[in-house]
Amino acid sequence: MPTITPPAQVSATLTRLGSNVRTARLRRGLSIEQVAARVGCSRFTVASVEKGKPGVSAVAYFTVLWALRLLDDAKHLADPDRDERGQILHAARIPAAALVHEPLRDDF
Repeated sequence: MPTITPPAQVSATLTRLGSNVRTARLRRGLSIEQVAARVGCSRFTVASVEKGKPGVSAVAYFTVLWALRLLDDAKHLADPDRDERGQILHAARIPAAALVHEPLRDDF
């Protein structure tokens, strides 16, 4: 399988996420080995998550977040209710007549 080189913004976000995971682990007084045991993976996988390596699976990232009790923060990722651009684009496709809420008139 070919390796995907992510855009710089994606790499920066992964690096920041990894750093945040490491900080959370250290604040909890946990070793990499302890987190790896909770997750059921190798210490190398946890270390790769903490480095923000793009080749690590999304499952590894989310499972480490789960082990640190931070998974709830991820529920906002791609939340359609927080997607202002998507909402604007969707609203632009709705015919203007559908947005008007006029009462029905009786014709008699």
